[in-house]
Amino acid sequence: MLTILKRIRAAQGGMAAAEFALILPALLAMIFGAIEVTNVLIVRADVANITSSAADLIAQESTVGDADMTNVFNSLSALIYPYSTAGARIVITSVIDDGHGGGKVAWSDAYNGTARTVGTAVTVPTGLITTGGSVVMTEVTYAYTTPSAYLVKLPVTMNNTFYSHPRRVAQIARTHP
Repeated sequence: MLTILKRIRAAQGGMAAAEFALILPALLAMIFGAIEVTNVLIVRADVANITSSAADLIAQESTVGDADMTNVFNSLSALIYPYSTAGARIVITSVIDDGHGGGKVAWSDAYNGTARTVGTAVTVPTGLITTGGSVVMTEVTYAYTTPSAYLVKLPVTMNNTFYSHPRRVAQIARTHP
């Protein structure tokens, strides 16, 4: 019996394969986890880019029509590529001075969501809206779902809000043909 134990202890032919089999699951989890974290960070940067781009595109205009809004939403959808736009909700709102130091909705449009109601109060950072002025507020919510729901079971929801002052006029008008 002692000689059999000595022979087993001396045999190391399959040791590397056994160690590799033990380490492989942890190694794969780390690799796929790093890929998923990278994807989430890329989408987070895209959400911030979409939010600022939307406010900037609208702030350059004096008036905004339906065709303008369609073009803006189409261009913003292209910014999230190759990720799905199904999880994106974009709301662009013109917030005007309410005469009491706050803001109210002048007009609002949404992509994959509901626009804000005209005339409702909006809380913005203090001092952002000057008397008689306005600000373009863009809100983006994106629910990122992983291509392989094996590691991350729930969607990761990202929110971002960006404000931009109109460049040509005090308040941007919204026209409907």
